[in-house]
Amino acid sequence: MSSASQDTRLESQGPVLSGPDPVSTVRVDAPAKSDWNNPRLARNLFLWPALIVVLILAIFPLIASLVLALSKVSLVKGGFKIDFVGLTNFRTLFLGSERTHVLGQAGTPTLFGWLVFLGGTALLLVAFVRTVRSRKIRPLGLIGRAVGGLLLVLLLWSVATTVLGSGGRPGTLMVTIVYAFSGTLLTYLLGLGLAVLTTQRLRGQRFFRIVFLVPLMITPVGVAYMFRMLTDTEKGPITPLWRAAGLSDFTLLGDPWGARLAVIISDVWQWTPFMFIVLLAALEGRDLETEEAATVDGASKARIFLNITMPALIPVSATVILIRLIEAFKIIDLPNVLTNGGPGTATESLTLQSFISWRGFDLGSSAAIAYTLLVVVTMVGIGYATFIIRRTHSMV
Repeated sequence: MSSASQDTRLESQGPVLSGPDPVSTVRVDAPAKSDWNNPRLARNLFLWPALIVVLILAIFPLIASLVLALSKVSLVKGGFKIDFVGLTNFRTLFLGSERTHVLGQAGTPTLFGWLVFLGGTALLLVAFVRTVRSRKIRPLGLIGRAVGGLLLVLLLWSVATTVLGSGGRPGTLMVTIVYAFSGTLLTYLLGLGLAVLTTQRLRGQRFFRIVFLVPLMITPVGVAYMFRMLTDTEKGPITPLWRAAGLSDFTLLGDPWGARLAVIISDVWQWTPFMFIVLLAALEGRDLETEEAATVDGASKARIFLNITMPALIPVSATVILIRLIEAFKIIDLPNVLTNGGPGTATESLTLQSFISWRGFDLGSSAAIAYTLLVVVTMVGIGYATFIIRRTHSMV
């Protein structure tokens, strides 16, 4: 056979492979992993869109309200006109025509007012000196605490001159603070008391656990109308009780502090179940071995509760108090429906004042009031969280 015919035969059989046996060098690759099973892709695909939406919904209202707070909004034909005025709206609230409305009218502090102001200032000064001597705080943190302490001193002076002062009248800022702190304190004490009672293995405790949750199921508007009827001394459902107590000629909602008390009571009645159910869960989930050991050692129930039970409730209590405090600062439904902010502006909160300004198309002033409330709530929240963290670390 000629060489040409052999080459033709080899080409018909395929390319000639040189070197080692091709069968022994063939490597079968595993199928490529699908990109859809990549955790990084799943995280970017599902988490980032949701995070972007949340950020837009959270940041855009803040930016828009800040623009409104620094502007004057006027209604014109076919829409509205926005004119940048800087801090004019804030200047009007705190230094201008709305100063008395927001900050109140200062009077002469009474003896009790002086005691509150001087005692509170002394405690703040002692705390600041201890912080300086600790040498564990950075200069920026020291400046922040100094500014916060100064603001607290101004707040104490406002309390002494408007709330506890002779001839003084609190403004919407102080009324909001009174609502928030008094309502939160009373709600926590009542919720804790009811939670402790329902863990004492009393008869009918399951029934009362359900009954105590009823106020939380009623809307704030319904609660406001209910207490509006209860405080009516002429045609209300408990008018005979008012007459028996000799208060038939007295209108609770006609007195400034009586109306504020009615708002606080209705707010406490509505939010006590929230505190109750959370604290009840914390009490039932606590470790009982330490308490049983203390009982065997002869410790009293009061000492066990103060030294063992309450420290175990601090994490839950700190969280639920902060949530309740923030919610209390935003109170609007109860004073709006129960008293309509009256008598005068005695029961008007910052949120209600902002709503009234918005309803009157004064959008700039409404946004400025809302930002004022935001600053107050942020300062209170940061101060409260710092205090709780420090106390928790000192106990540990």
